[in-house]
Amino acid sequence: MMTAVLIAILLATLAAAAAAMSLRNLIHSVLLLIGSWLGVAAFYLMAGAEFVAFAQLLVYVGAVSMVVLFAVLLTRRSRTDIAVSPDSVSRAWSAVFAAGAVLAVLVYGVLHSALPHSPPPRPSVTVGQLGALLTGPHSAALLVIGVVLTVAMLGGVVIASTDRPSAKEDEK
Repeated sequence: MMTAVLIAILLATLAAAAAAMSLRNLIHSVLLLIGSWLGVAAFYLMAGAEFVAFAQLLVYVGAVSMVVLFAVLLTRRSRTDIAVSPDSVSRAWSAVFAAGAVLAVLVYGVLHSALPHSPPPRPSVTVGQLGALLTGPHSAALLVIGVVLTVAMLGGVVIASTDRPSAKEDEK
């Protein structure tokens, strides 16, 4: 039963990632990328790493996906700018070759690793204790990181929203 669930998560994650890479519309690609990040979070959850799964949801599904969507929406001027033009065949073959090389390295690493046959030991720190540490003694660092990320996002919005001269003004 557990294997069937993992295979279903694997297929959904890979399908979303493959569709995100193949689509020409950037908005649809970002939305499918969010689906693949959800699949990765589900893998973490199935592996017993609840905090990492929660961080995956917060950081990638929440923050990074919103920044990418805002960046795409704020930097594109028209709907025709959102669609990416088709690439050459040689670039596609280069991408397939690079993906195959990465897959070969990953398969080699998995096959030659000493994977334990018993379930991993329970973590000594629970998610509740980790949350108490982040909101207790380490809350100042968490707030500073939040402020830095907010300032970076606002800076990106300001840079992206500056008025560009139109083609008529360039001719003058």
